[in-house]
Amino acid sequence: MRRITRIATLCIASAVALTATACGKTSSSSSSGDSSSAGTKETAAIAYDVGGRGDQSFNDAAYAGLQKAETDLKVKGVDSEPSDGESDADKVQRLTELARGGNNPVIGVGFAYAPAIDKVAKKFPKTTFGIIDDASVTGANIANMVFNEEQGSYLAGVAAAKTTKTATVGFIGGVETPLIKKFQAGFEQGVKDTDPKVKVLSQYLTQPPNFDGFSKPDLGKAAAQGQLDKKADVIYAAAGLAGSGSIEAVSKAGKWNIGVDSDQYNQKGLADYKDSILTSVTKDVADAVYNLIKSVQDGKPESGEIRYGLDKDGVGLADSNPAYTKMTDVVAAVEKAKKEIIDGKITVKTTP
Repeated sequence: MRRITRIATLCIASAVALTATACGKTSSSSSSGDSSSAGTKETAAIAYDVGGRGDQSFNDAAYAGLQKAETDLKVKGVDSEPSDGESDADKVQRLTELARGGNNPVIGVGFAYAPAIDKVAKKFPKTTFGIIDDASVTGANIANMVFNEEQGSYLAGVAAAKTTKTATVGFIGGVETPLIKKFQAGFEQGVKDTDPKVKVLSQYLTQPPNFDGFSKPDLGKAAAQGQLDKKADVIYAAAGLAGSGSIEAVSKAGKWNIGVDSDQYNQKGLADYKDSILTSVTKDVADAVYNLIKSVQDGKPESGEIRYGLDKDGVGLADSNPAYTKMTDVVAAVEKAKKEIIDGKITVKTTP
């Protein structure tokens, strides 16, 4: 897989007309117009969100989907890192370069790509653009891959309420955005519906336009320590790479973590803390990425809103940790709640 690093990104930002080969990291072919036909059925690209590959969470889930496409569909994958503090203009330039290079589809990992995809997709009508976690930008060649995060988070709330010994649990959000509020809302509702006596400590690491709350583990670590000091013994962090700091602090305190986006119990980078990861709220970002790439290869590119919820196993609660599966009362409560959400007996809130 070819990968555009932060160095290459800076080269693109300074001179988008130059090929990335000049920076020695990847190559691009066309200099104008919609050149997607050069790479259709051959190459696909993803542009990472804040934190980049190696976050053990959201971005890594997207990368897994690209890897699967490389293996199963024999496409060539290109993955592109964000630059530190990049602007919408930087994203426009990077997505433009990826599209000019013949990649199809080009996928923006995260809602932050919405303004850039809105601009770039219009310039490359024969290229399919995917965006994860956003449905605000639309177009005939735009696929909006969105998830019912609040549903998976509700199940996490049920598990937390059934597991806590101190009647205090915690939620840590990376950045206070509408998307992360869905995680908070579902978690808090799941806790309260299960046991109204359980207290939920909720906080955010940063406020927009500061997105460090998705990328700096030290922030997550400090927030988790603060909640531990307030007797929280189950902490759910929806904070991307920053969440790894929370996981470390909670693990060292001998308490329970609930992971997010990926099955973090199985993430190699978190292996030292895996025994503390009771479960994870999963989003099938990998399949969403893979399915979009396959649809393009099949000549029937997906477009419009593609929603993944509990009913399609697009979100869920991981059961990789044997300690979790041994908690039969917790598992039963989670399964009951899952069925009631799918059946429409429980409507999960999307705002706290």
